[in-house]
Amino acid sequence: MREILIVGGGYAGFYTAWGLQKKLRPGEARVTVVDPRPYMTYQPFLPEVAAGSVEARHAVVSLRRHLRGTRLVSGTVTGISNADRTVTVRPVRGDAYELRYDILVVTAGAVTRTFPIPGLAQQAIGLKHVEEAVAIRDRLMTAFDQAASLPAGPERQKLLTVTFVGGGFSGVEGFGELLSLATAMLRSYPELSVDDLSFHLVEARGRILPEVSDRPGAWVVRHLERRGAHVHLNTQLLSAEDGHVVLSSGEEYDSELIVWAAGNAANPVVHNHTDLPLDERGLLLARADLRVGTDAEPVPDVWAAGDDASIPDLASPVPGARTVPNAQHAVRQGRRLASNIVADLRGRRVRNYRHDSLGVVATLGLGRGIFQYKGIVIKGFPAWLMHRGYHVLAVPSWERKIRVLAVWLTAALTGRDLVSLASVQHPRDAFVTGGRTQNPSTGRAKEGSTP
Repeated sequence: MREILIVGGGYAGFYTAWGLQKKLRPGEARVTVVDPRPYMTYQPFLPEVAAGSVEARHAVVSLRRHLRGTRLVSGTVTGISNADRTVTVRPVRGDAYELRYDILVVTAGAVTRTFPIPGLAQQAIGLKHVEEAVAIRDRLMTAFDQAASLPAGPERQKLLTVTFVGGGFSGVEGFGELLSLATAMLRSYPELSVDDLSFHLVEARGRILPEVSDRPGAWVVRHLERRGAHVHLNTQLLSAEDGHVVLSSGEEYDSELIVWAAGNAANPVVHNHTDLPLDERGLLLARADLRVGTDAEPVPDVWAAGDDASIPDLASPVPGARTVPNAQHAVRQGRRLASNIVADLRGRRVRNYRHDSLGVVATLGLGRGIFQYKGIVIKGFPAWLMHRGYHVLAVPSWERKIRVLAVWLTAALTGRDLVSLASVQHPRDAFVTGGRTQNPSTGRAKEGSTP
């Protein structure tokens, strides 16, 4: 029996394994997926998780529940040696070991791209995983609770100041959703007003949302500014030490919550720890049929898809264009990859990957959005409905679709659930302190406090 090893259980990896599970005959091959997380994250829902519009567990898909015929290995691939047909796996616990394969599928997924900015690693939080989205929501709500008990002044202003760095889809959607949540929360905090809120979106380029054309992108900036946001274009974050934000424009302010959404970088195992061919960006060089290599020099039995693969975009009119790293491509590449691997196993012809874009749609907060397909642009509530409709159809499995719809319908009838569960990130605090008062800045019991 041939061993098919899939590195990464994200979009492309999950859909490849799911497709193989449906297409392979009994005994034809064994599929193994290696990933440190037991679930696939549906990343388009992360901004809504941060805003509380989608439950965290509903934005992830259990690998074990849906990949029942697949061997799942909990660990991280730290090296690929195609010359030996082995990968090195570092498990969650225990020593690293090697796994052998006959067919390799690399869908490791990108990682958050960061820079050596003072204070960034200590203060900022990403928006790539569901745990981060939950933490962002809880931190904002905790900041509201703390600010409501303080008099007007610098400390309260810092608590109610939010900074997003990165004006791509992830950053803009997260920013718009959190701004919508904060504005809605003011109704429950009579001590606070809209003037207390300070939301900043920082983008190094001269525009946001590069996937849409210039005029819709400019409209999004005006829309956010009308809602009280500060959009800093052609601006970089220079420092974030102790929450004190310094921008390249010369502006400085204190910010309790700093979210880093400034793009992705190639997974380290692909960029630094493999003998497979890479392009100039450090991505796996792949052909249109998703085999690794070039038309002249394909790499036998090695395939790639998703954010770490440089794949020709056959639907683009631009010569030499490569597919952009987004969910539309990753999902469809995974499906095509499963079909091509099965076809190759059975000696049949494989097909090239080609996908004509369905357009782009983004949420800008509850009831607000933007959609563009070629020259067609839809704004506001209709675009927001299109966003929700598309993603509830796109999230895998009917079980997840039903759960997400149920939460949306409940929220439409009863409103947002404005409860912070930040304490779950430190579940032993109450046990260790015996109920003594906590110092919010250190997490330690205050001197002299008693149960």
